[in-house]
Formats: sequence, structure tokens, C-alpha cells
Amino acid sequence: MNLQIQAIHFNVGNELKQLIKKTLNKLLLVDANIISAKVLLKLSKPSSYKNKIVEIILLSKKSKYFAKKQSNSFEESSDLVIQALRKQIIKQKNKLS
Repeated sequence: MNLQIQAIHFNVGNELKQLIKKTLNKLLLVDANIISAKVLLKLSKPSSYKNKIVEIILLSKKSKYFAKKQSNSFEESSDLVIQALRKQIIKQKNKLS
């Protein structure tokens, strides 16, 4: 799977990159046809509550998936996005079956 992680207006640490890679690889167990993933990390307002935004676009041979979540930390936001994408993949698989 081709993975692209982009942070807007800040630098991403290696720990966060590794966490995102690890959790995205778990989605490969649900759908082995995933070709690429584009991850966008954003800060909405630096001093506000729940300001960490994670967006993920997944391209599969069969479909395209998108999810966006916002919370207090990038780790929590990425977990929420992965859960949402997992639901979308499972729903799509059931539809095709």
C-alpha cells in the first residue's frame, strides 16, 4: 500500500507516523485490495478544544473511502477515522456480496 502523510503547517513526529501506518495496515486485513492512503493532519485553531483533525482517503481496486474526525489528539482522531473507514469497508463488502 502506498502511504502519503501530510501535515499542514507543522511537522509530524515519527511516533505519530508509525502509529498511523500500523493502524492503516490493520485495514488491509479487512480489504486486501487497498492500493493507497492519503492522510491529512490539520490544526483547526491552536488554542481551542478538540482542534486536531485527521482526514484519510483510501483508494481500493473496488471503491474509494473517505473519513474525517476531530478530537483532542491526533492519536485519538486517527483511531476514530480508522474505525469509520473500517465500517465503510465492511458495509461496501456486504453490499457487493
